Amino acid sequence: MKKDTLGMIALVLTIIGGLNWGLVGLLNLDLVKAIFGFMPLLQQIVYILVGLSAIYLA
Repeated sequence: MKKDTLGMIALVLTIIGGLNWGLVGLLNLDLVKAIFGFMPLLQQIVYILVGLSAIYLA
């Protein structure tokens, strides 16, 4: 695991993304959409950042 600042940010974003997907699977509740649904561009940016974080940690 990467211990630098970017690594820690990536870890937090990946955990948040994992929790969000867990909620989507269990409860059909997308927190990113619930929080940022009124701003589709910001919602897309969050998804992209979570994906890039997962790639960074891989």
